[in-house]
Amino acid sequence: MTRIVACCLLWAAAAPLAAQSKVPAKAAPPIVDVVFRGATIYDGAGGQGFTGDVGLRSGRIVFVGELPADAKIAQTIDCRGLAIAPGFIDLHNHSDSPIVTAATRANVNYLTQGCTTIVTGNCGFGPVDVAAYLARIDEKGAGTNVAHLLPHGDLRDAALGKAGREPTSVELTKMRELADKAMRDGAWGMSTGLIYVPGTYAKTEEIVEIAKVVGRHGGIYASHIRNEGTQLLAAVEEALKIGRDAELPVHVSHFKASGRNAWGTLHVAAEMIEKERAAGRLVTADQYPYTASSTSLEATLLPAWSREGGRRELEKRLRDPATRAKIRAAVEKELAGKVRLQIAGYGPRRDFVGKSVEEIAAQEKREPVEMVLEMEANGGARVVNFGMNEDDVRQAMRLPWVATASDGSAKVPDADQPHPRSFGTFTRKLGVYALKEQVVPLEQAVRSSSGLPADILGLADRGYLKPGQAADVVIFDPKQIADRATYDKPYEYSVGVRYVYVNGVPAVYEGVPTGALAGRALRHVSRLEKSDSQ
Repeated sequence: MTRIVACCLLWAAAAPLAAQSKVPAKAAPPIVDVVFRGATIYDGAGGQGFTGDVGLRSGRIVFVGELPADAKIAQTIDCRGLAIAPGFIDLHNHSDSPIVTAATRANVNYLTQGCTTIVTGNCGFGPVDVAAYLARIDEKGAGTNVAHLLPHGDLRDAALGKAGREPTSVELTKMRELADKAMRDGAWGMSTGLIYVPGTYAKTEEIVEIAKVVGRHGGIYASHIRNEGTQLLAAVEEALKIGRDAELPVHVSHFKASGRNAWGTLHVAAEMIEKERAAGRLVTADQYPYTASSTSLEATLLPAWSREGGRRELEKRLRDPATRAKIRAAVEKELAGKVRLQIAGYGPRRDFVGKSVEEIAAQEKREPVEMVLEMEANGGARVVNFGMNEDDVRQAMRLPWVATASDGSAKVPDADQPHPRSFGTFTRKLGVYALKEQVVPLEQAVRSSSGLPADILGLADRGYLKPGQAADVVIFDPKQIADRATYDKPYEYSVGVRYVYVNGVPAVYEGVPTGALAGRALRHVSRLEKSDSQ
């Protein structure tokens, strides 16, 4: 009896404490490192902008909309009259080497466009050892984040060199094993460059076999397709077939119809892709908002067979009179369909830079085809190819599955005269095509540069302004945002981007790059690795 009374007394004494414990504790006020006040918010999903505040804390977005009344704020930035968006994601970038090189690691020409993430390994070129490459990025940091695709061309080169033949079963097994390792090490998918050596020698079946490995890990297949001219439709169909057979998402890089004879066919290619999408398959594309492309003179004009084995073998063939004559005939045929080929870089004759092949031929009193062969016999050149139609460019950017991407790289000024896309792609899309000419609404232009590329790649924590996402943001002035880089002056930085934060660190502040290297390597987590850990 005494024990029962004692227990009752203990319970009675504890009862008030139990009741008190059920009262919810008052939540601590949110702590904010920086809040952007009063901006027009474009959240990356494609909806209309709305006025509000965005707060960042410890490298993450903590609120979007209205600032909590009890928030403890370290810094407030007045953004009235400005627009805020997720940091832009460049799906197609060629900064594989520049992003780990001291002079260009800060990637200022992309930060000043509002980019916070770039994707390397495109067109089949780049590091195959993904783990080592991503470690190099993290070792010293970068101006932007970097995601990487496994490059099929260099993968093929590692297995069988630049041979123009099918791989043996042993060589194919090696490529599949390297692909498996790359995906486990953090690659987001695989890219091909099917006009370049050695990717151009790969048959569809070879690509499918490697893509199956990539697909099993949850990666995408991104392709510089086999032809962007008069054979565009066949090339798009090949990409679609690879996606169907390998069972993975397909992404068509720099979607365009190049060459006067191909103009107007882009809408048919788009219909092919939309039919595939309607059947439930994931197919997307990207584009840069220019009517000129850029690559090597060799890949633009010379037949694939002449390039087998690499540059040394090409130059040897050009010294053989009979073989040179065959190459000459093929180049002459290709030249006939070109609008203007402007030299972007050529080491032996810097005075050729900025001039067209025709202008150089007239200057040297030679035929254009002979000037091409001479440049290729002396190390080769890079060109800007004015081959697209403005109507096609506008049509493509209106498609909801076409992202914005530059096909450029981190650069500092030098003697070359490259395509201006490395300095102006994203600001041109917003400033010219959305705000000035209203080809697309501003919210769609933002989505094509942020939420859409994040979805295409599979980036779960970037591309949108919402709590929990990484603090990659861009604030720009809609009245001033513009590209300034031109074909004659390609190194001009964009204007109108006021602030850029990368992982919560200011990379551009009041329009001035800070020099911060807050970018890091973004590693894809293989779905096989996920299942193994569960």
